Amino acid sequence: MKAVPTVSVLLTTYNREKYVAAAIGSVLSQRFSDFELLIVDDQSTDATVAIAREYEKRDARIRIVVNETNLGQFGNRNRAASLARGMFLKYHDSDDLMYPHCLMTMVTLLAAEPLADFALSNGWCWPGGPCPMLLTPRMCYQREFLGFGLFMCGPSGALFRAERFTALGGFPDRGVGSDYLFWLHACSQANVLLVPGDLFWYRIHPQQELQSETAAREYAILLGEAWRALHSPQCPLLPKECEQAKRNLAYSLLKHTFRDVHSGRWKVTGLRLRTAALSWQEWLRYLRLPRRTTLAGTPLDVNGEYLIPAWSQPVLKVGE
Repeated sequence: MKAVPTVSVLLTTYNREKYVAAAIGSVLSQRFSDFELLIVDDQSTDATVAIAREYEKRDARIRIVVNETNLGQFGNRNRAASLARGMFLKYHDSDDLMYPHCLMTMVTLLAAEPLADFALSNGWCWPGGPCPMLLTPRMCYQREFLGFGLFMCGPSGALFRAERFTALGGFPDRGVGSDYLFWLHACSQANVLLVPGDLFWYRIHPQQELQSETAAREYAILLGEAWRALHSPQCPLLPKECEQAKRNLAYSLLKHTFRDVHSGRWKVTGLRLRTAALSWQEWLRYLRLPRRTTLAGTPLDVNGEYLIPAWSQPVLKVGE
């Protein structure tokens, strides 16, 4: 392996002995091979590190670091990024699987688009057009607040240019919703490349942190943070777009509040409303039925047609 790999795959672990072998194996099965696999363990108390060490013996691309203290999910993610040597950073959760074409697809497309700061994939195709799609900050916010979402992506859906991830400040450390808060900040100033979906498998299981009551409280603050982002001078939406985004968000806030009440989660309800902090005048002004469209945040040409990616254009020889 050369001193500077193209990609640092960042696999952060904590008590994942049941899943970590498959997660590591899926990285080693990638068709794109110029990577280091940096496994950063957050003081696991089970056999996670021992299992990882067995793989480290077999493959020189693997490097294992065990934290001296437990840093928590996003503290550990930032630690991993600080230790990486690659030009690109690819997060990979220790209970997920990368499909064999994942790195090849993401690296090829991001490397070919110098205007993009990072790439995002998802578990399904992106609505609105063919990939890759280069989104400006305004398009990112259009897709999130006027379309059907962008900021729900987890870290495993991203491939970052290492220097840009550092410049953006890394992930905030505010619980399970820290990735959402990062997108809210980063996408207000960064260009994002949407790449094809279904590049990895996101495992759902009872041991995930997001299933806990603590996670419910941490998620409760996110709509309030989004509300403040729409009022920020850094919000990239046009004034008319921003007004509709606030209506859509106010409706979402009310919908989540009703769900909390119906589930008897009174503390979460109170926290959500307190952190959103809408005045009664704002409720009267913005509480309307939402209006969203699949074309929000979709790059179009001057004629309003979809932008067709270069990979679909055949190379014709003269005379053909």
